[in-house]
Amino acid sequence: MVDKVFENWTDELSAGWRTRPVLAQHNLHRNPLFSRETLARLIESYPLDHHALVHVSHRADKTRVWREGEIGELSGEEVIDAIAAGKLWLNLRNVPEVDSRYRDLIDGIFAELQGYMPDFETYDRTMGILISSPNASVPYHSDLPGQSLWQIAGSKRLYLYPAQEPYLPQAELERIALYGIEVNMGYDPTYDREAMIVDLQPGQMMTWPLNAPHRVENHDCLNISMTSEHWTAEIKRTQQITMANGVLRNMFGWTPRSRRISGPEYVAKAALQALARRSPWVKRARRVRRPIDFRLVKSQPGVIQDIPAYTR
Repeated sequence: MVDKVFENWTDELSAGWRTRPVLAQHNLHRNPLFSRETLARLIESYPLDHHALVHVSHRADKTRVWREGEIGELSGEEVIDAIAAGKLWLNLRNVPEVDSRYRDLIDGIFAELQGYMPDFETYDRTMGILISSPNASVPYHSDLPGQSLWQIAGSKRLYLYPAQEPYLPQAELERIALYGIEVNMGYDPTYDREAMIVDLQPGQMMTWPLNAPHRVENHDCLNISMTSEHWTAEIKRTQQITMANGVLRNMFGWTPRSRRISGPEYVAKAALQALARRSPWVKRARRVRRPIDFRLVKSQPGVIQDIPAYTR
């Protein structure tokens, strides 16, 4: 029998799931899979194409920094020490594809959720592990799949915004669907007037309505978090419409007015976006990668060294 992950689940949480922000309690911060030792070993064996090391902004910085780099010759423990001392953000993507222990974990989580909500049928479930520096920030962005943020160690401030204009311009969401770049959304500080602000502590997780924009500011401590994402039939149809509308807007100069996910118009748009995914134009746009242009310096935690830029 798989141990339960959620603590003190209520009918109120089930009722709010998918329609409003939900704050729930979990026990992953006590799970050995997220111990510092286990994470250090995971970092050392992690495939290069499944992780991103990013030099990010301090939350007090006036300008945004987002550079990608490499770990170099550091051990997993040294990488964590470097993150604790610097302005860094390590994203271990698609962890269940790398280590089957985390596949069992994420499948168990969604099985538990379906036990609470029998109509919550998901697929393509995955997770990532984020290790980030004190006071680091992640800019305003939106995600296409269903998304949740689980706090393991440290604390961070999460700003959640309504999934509607002007906070979520459809043209920007369409560009995310087309190009796969989530962190170039326009942000206006006045948006914070309508933000839901939550200080996440270890043992807490937050989920929110589909596509809701958000940004994150770490408190003055090393942070370890898990992200989980999933698809449902409804989310997939919504994403297909978003991409098709992006094709119409960006390739044909036509302003789409409908986001219906059923009926003849949906069928036509689903076919259009399927064709677009195979087109050289979209494939070329999605191949664009940020250059790797720095490396962590061994024996100098938090220090980065510029290197000749390359892509992988």
